[in-house]
Amino acid sequence: MSDKPVSTSNKIVLQLVVWIPLLATVFAIYSLWGRFITPVDLTLLVVGYTLCALGITIGYHRMLTHKGFEAPDCIRGFFLICGSMAFQGPALNWAATHIQHHANSDDEEDPHSPLKSFFHAHVGWILDDFSPDVQRYAGPLLKDKLVVFVSKTFLVWALLSLLIPFLVGYAFGGLTGGLYGFIWGGLVRMFLNHHVTWAVNSVCHTYGGREFVTTDQSRNNFLVGLLAMGEGWHNNHHAFPRSANHGMHWWQIDPSAYIIATLEKLGLVKKVVRIAPERLAVRRIQADVAEERDVLPGLHIPIPGVVMEHGTAVAAAATTMAEVVTKASVHQPPL
Repeated sequence: MSDKPVSTSNKIVLQLVVWIPLLATVFAIYSLWGRFITPVDLTLLVVGYTLCALGITIGYHRMLTHKGFEAPDCIRGFFLICGSMAFQGPALNWAATHIQHHANSDDEEDPHSPLKSFFHAHVGWILDDFSPDVQRYAGPLLKDKLVVFVSKTFLVWALLSLLIPFLVGYAFGGLTGGLYGFIWGGLVRMFLNHHVTWAVNSVCHTYGGREFVTTDQSRNNFLVGLLAMGEGWHNNHHAFPRSANHGMHWWQIDPSAYIIATLEKLGLVKKVVRIAPERLAVRRIQADVAEERDVLPGLHIPIPGVVMEHGTAVAAAATTMAEVVTKASVHQPPL
């Protein structure tokens, strides 16, 4: 965790980002008693939610944080901007936080482990004094000019995600239409994006099945998988962090993987990381720490006993396979 203190102003902003969408969602539900949601409101909500969700899972997560595929700047910029519009922080901060989670998953230094509490894993960690250490956990990404630019202009894209639905609503229904466009396409959409993403941290480390033995409590959850565009297959992801596919079976619905595959067929992305069936078979019967630590190519994390370099990692000599399996089984809560 970063030693840099969180400023009072940042704490206030984080509180507002968490609570205002919640209150707006309560108001939106209450308003349904006197005013049905319009097709414009519903369209703004669905389109906004989908684009922001894909911006997080494809842009922030699989593309930026784990280098699951390569793409030209126009594709990268589009998904990173969509991710910024989800109001989950600048791309660099998001990536650093997530890599810290992988490096310390369900341990003391994990930013959002449910072993502290379900509430902490879901949203409590945001309301605490957590500050991502970008230099330590996402150092290689600081060399990427596009990523740095989108991160520095995060506030512009985030505010546009609220302004655009207001303007669209205003165009169709005047000031009232603009207000409800802002509420449904802006704040309610933000509320849903936030809590579905946060459910990956809380629900998917508490409830669901485990196909692979890992050193943490990651689980596959079908409902979160649907809502989060494939992110709910979280045990699969922790077993193979760099895989662009989180769903490892045909029935594990993964919309993000389908979109990446489509872009690949169109020649818009390349070097898509997928896991061969042979590796899947071996991984099902053993806990391979090197697989789990394969998070970001070129990343060196000065954690005692753990080194990440060029997409490969090794555990300390003292950490035997038996200890890994024991840790994964002893702390596993009942389904």
